Amino acid sequence: MPRPERALPVARPQSDTDDDWWWLGVHGGAGVTTLEQAVPGGRDANRAWPVSARSRSVVLVARSSANGIAAAQNAAQQWGSGMVTGVDLLGLVVVADAPGRRPRILQNLVRLVSGAVPRLWEIPWVEPWRLGGSPLENIPKQCAPLVRDLTRLTRPT
Repeated sequence: MPRPERALPVARPQSDTDDDWWWLGVHGGAGVTTLEQAVPGGRDANRAWPVSARSRSVVLVARSSANGIAAAQNAAQQWGSGMVTGVDLLGLVVVADAPGRRPRILQNLVRLVSGAVPRLWEIPWVEPWRLGGSPLENIPKQCAPLVRDLTRLTRPT
């Protein structure tokens, strides 16, 4: 896989917690803070690959805008090219950047990038989130597969 045009930094996590996974926002405003509240178990990686002595489970997060999807593509290329080691990339969450249907060109870009990551989860536009409503009180049904998959992937049975 080719190296990305832009790479995210690699950093040691500030604390060595036992969180199940790390949310890696691939650009500002990706939706990590909201997902961290709506889907308990993960921790914000503060826009840097959380690399330490032990392997880390990471979920990329991007908005569905052209810039957000391009940033997700760069992060997937960075991981796929071997620039980041000690990371178990679980997948990519694409959070809607606007209400309604996604334009075909953006849908095609999401499909393209999803081929470079193990899994894709898509979260729709949630108007109460935009208006400051609690993510725990306004969880869309599309979060259920994300919760189920992350629980299965990160917690031993």
